[in-house]
Amino acid sequence: MANIIEANAATFDDLLTNDLPVVIDFWAPWCGPCRMLSPVVDEIAGELEGKIVVAKCNVDENQDLAMKYGVMSIPTIVMLKGGSEVMRSVGAVPKPKLKGDIEANL
Repeated sequence: MANIIEANAATFDDLLTNDLPVVIDFWAPWCGPCRMLSPVVDEIAGELEGKIVVAKCNVDENQDLAMKYGVMSIPTIVMLKGGSEVMRSVGAVPKPKLKGDIEANL
């Protein structure tokens, strides 16, 4: 199982300095589509282990991070490379689409 980091104010700066691309799942526990997408993100994290770092950011607990990245609806997946956004996916998308979008930006 891949190591998935909890993204919050304390861990976020370290995420941005990572050599690997960082995929952040912005979610909330009350969000149905987020709960549907979460296992998909977990699977992709395992399949692409060593190629990406995956983090999950609870928007209820980290509203400042959600605002910083312009997250208006959840789930939102943001991929950062060198600290810059290279990919964004909003809503519960099928695994092949999400994985393909991530791999296209590796």
